[in-house]
Amino acid sequence: MKTTGNTILVTGGTSGIGRALAEALHRRGNRVIVTGRRQALLDEVTAGRAGLFGLRLDLADPASLPGVAREVRERFPELNVLIANAGISRAEDMRAEAWSATDAEAMVQTNILGVLRTAAAFLPQLKGQPDASFIATGSALAFVPRADFPVYCASKAFLHSWLQSLRHQLRAIPVEVLELAPPYVQTELTGSAQASDPRAMPVGAYVAEVMRLLERGDHPHGELMLERDHARRWAERDGRYEAVFAALNPC
Repeated sequence: MKTTGNTILVTGGTSGIGRALAEALHRRGNRVIVTGRRQALLDEVTAGRAGLFGLRLDLADPASLPGVAREVRERFPELNVLIANAGISRAEDMRAEAWSATDAEAMVQTNILGVLRTAAAFLPQLKGQPDASFIATGSALAFVPRADFPVYCASKAFLHSWLQSLRHQLRAIPVEVLELAPPYVQTELTGSAQASDPRAMPVGAYVAEVMRLLERGDHPHGELMLERDHARRWAERDGRYEAVFAALNPC
C-alpha cells in the first residue's frame, strides 16, 4: 500500500488504533473518511482538519451501512483504500451460572459480520481504483488465544482465515489485501484500564511502527505484524504452542 495520495475509509476511526491510523495517514497527505457510532467523537476527530471527514455508522446495525456506502460512492468516488478496523472485545466466563451467548453474539456481529458487510459494500468500488488496498484489523491473539476472551480471539482467527481466502481470490485483481495484527495496545478496547496499562504498547508508538512497515512494504504473507509478535505467530510451527499458551493463560 502506498502511504500518500489515497482516499481512505477507516471504520471504527474515532478512537484507539483506528483514530491513530486515520490521523497518521491524514498527516501524510491522504484524504481520510472515518466512521463511528458517536457523532460527538466524529466531530472531535475532524474538527479543523481539511481533508478529514466523518460519517456516522453502526456496524452492529445492518441497516446503517447501505446509506453510508451510497454516500461514499457519491462524495468520494475515488476511494481506493478501506481499513475495516471496527471491533469490540469482552471477557467471558463460561464457568459462571449466568453466562450466556449475548456478548458472544455482539462480538460476532461487529468483529465478523461487520467486516464482511463492509467488504461487500465497498470492494466493488475498490476494484476499479488504482493502488487499491483492503486492510482488516485482526489481532496477534488470533494465533494463540487468551482463554478469558474466547470469542474475541476466535473472531480474529476467523478474520485471519477469511483474509487468506480473500487475498487468494483477488490475486488477479489489483486489490492488495492486508491483515493488521496488533499486540496488546493502550486503547479502551477492553475498558479504561487497558488505556493506561504499562504492559500495553502506547498506541502512538504502535501506529508509528505500522506506518514504517507500510512504507517499507514489509508485510510478508500480507500480514502487518511487529517482530515482537512473531514468536506467537509461529508458535505452532515452531513447536512452542503449549508453552506460549501457558504463558498467556497462567493457572
